[in-house]
Amino acid sequence: MTGMNYFNYIRKNIIRILNNLKKTGYLPLSIDVTNFSVEPPRDKNHGDIATNVALALSKPSNLNPRDLAQEVVSCLKTNGDIKSVEIAGPGFINIILKDAFWQSRLAEILKNGNEYGSLKKDPNKLVNIEYVSANPTGPMHVGHGRGAVVGDVLANLLGKAGYLVTKEYYINDAGAQIDILTKSLFFRYQEALGLDIGNMPENYYPGDYLIELGKKLAEKDGDKWVQIIKKEGYERLKETSIEAMMELIRSDLFSLGIVHDCFVSERNIVNNNGVTGVLKTLRKKDLIYQGILEPPKGRKPDDWESRPQTLFKATQFGDDVDRPVKKSDGSWTYFATDMAYHQDKFNRGFKSMINVWGADHSGYIKRMKSAVFALTDGSGELDIKLCQMVNLMDNGKPLKMSKRSGAYITLRDVIDEVGKDVVRFMMLTRKSDAQLDFDLVKVKEQSRDNPVFYVQYSHARCCSVLRNSLDIFDMSEIEDKKLIKSDISLLTDPSEINLIKTMATWPQVLLGAAESHEPHRIAFYLYELSSAFHSLWTKGSKDDVSLRFLVPKNRILSLARLAMVRSLAITIASGLELMGVEPLEEME
Repeated sequence: MTGMNYFNYIRKNIIRILNNLKKTGYLPLSIDVTNFSVEPPRDKNHGDIATNVALALSKPSNLNPRDLAQEVVSCLKTNGDIKSVEIAGPGFINIILKDAFWQSRLAEILKNGNEYGSLKKDPNKLVNIEYVSANPTGPMHVGHGRGAVVGDVLANLLGKAGYLVTKEYYINDAGAQIDILTKSLFFRYQEALGLDIGNMPENYYPGDYLIELGKKLAEKDGDKWVQIIKKEGYERLKETSIEAMMELIRSDLFSLGIVHDCFVSERNIVNNNGVTGVLKTLRKKDLIYQGILEPPKGRKPDDWESRPQTLFKATQFGDDVDRPVKKSDGSWTYFATDMAYHQDKFNRGFKSMINVWGADHSGYIKRMKSAVFALTDGSGELDIKLCQMVNLMDNGKPLKMSKRSGAYITLRDVIDEVGKDVVRFMMLTRKSDAQLDFDLVKVKEQSRDNPVFYVQYSHARCCSVLRNSLDIFDMSEIEDKKLIKSDISLLTDPSEINLIKTMATWPQVLLGAAESHEPHRIAFYLYELSSAFHSLWTKGSKDDVSLRFLVPKNRILSLARLAMVRSLAITIASGLELMGVEPLEEME
């Protein structure tokens, strides 16, 4: 890792101490000395680091936890980076690190630049992230936008954490909704030709986007499609409809700064016998049978029928009921084609798979995980992240539907209103499984309550300090390689140390967010980091003139503070770039 994860640093130190205690006979040789946590204390007044090592190992070692803690503490005190270490409560250990340890982190940041906190790529760490995958039947709505941002930033995170990531979009182009789309487009196309076709059927898609596409089709091909439909039906127009919708979706995604590496078609999987292949595999494993499912309690799902069905033994793998793979008309269920799709991912080398879904798919999780486990004999791993609804508001009032989509506010509407950076940041201001309020007025406010502004402003302030420093220093004096050599030991004020401590947690935050698949942690961290900086800025501007970043009469101190400010700018920019947000250098 390019940058110290100081929690891992202390953890390794403690493991070394425990291994030595095993050698001396104080701890049994059989004990696992890695089964403990090292983390921030709940109360910052208790120190920089807390560990439960004594409590975790006391029972297997048959020792009093405080006695074991005392042995660990006495050894930790020899570490030159530790200022103090104390035992608390029944055996917790609280550690405070020296200012010099924190100050040295600045040189680490300046040396590594934007790579601070990242891990080297590991060719064995392949991961497939499938996200968005909106039905190709119309423009993307804001809910799709949330899943798009969560998936895209998670992909960036994992890339930073050393994974080789494939960003994938699954095109649901084999269902009944494609038939409706095609007929809807044909209706608008005939309308554009001036044909008398009556009113649009209620189950057709009513959005203006199809009016536009119908006109384009009429201008390009004249009445060609009327003749084709009469002779051949809708199959050829279906291809054109899907292609037009995917072009629209790609355009919407691009406006949000998202470009997928791979698009996989459901129809291709079905046409290439992917589903029949999966069923053949499951039959060999004796996981397919003919049976009648009991009627479910409450609302009946779409795939339940009171008849003999071809069923997958999902209950063997933790699901609530066995799942049908064929409908009464002989067509495959969505579940069957999804099984084939995930088998295809696994066959392409992805043992690690992540799907980002809307919350309305929550009932689908168990069956999909059971299928992946069954098809891969447990060697495939599937994680599913759910994204809750986005409540769009205009100064506290719910927004009405979009004329363009015919049913909802489109993602493009929102991007055009507030910009892609605001949309991307705001989508990460809550955990993905919590509902999100997105107020088009509030996100434009210049206040602490607007996290987008608050973080961007902190980066712009850093850039302002660095620009103003040119009144005192030459450009060559404030290059990163020169600032590394500044006397950072002069940074001793508690507010300065607190800011540096927060910067120093970046490698741990990055790794933790990647491993937990929780990209919102980056937005939370950047807000906390910006808060520490704005606090120091205010203190230096009002309460204590000696804390100003540029002190013309003290060039050595000014360079030390410039090293801190430049390190902060690097860290904020790194976090924003992970989020796909441009770090602004100036703000109005």
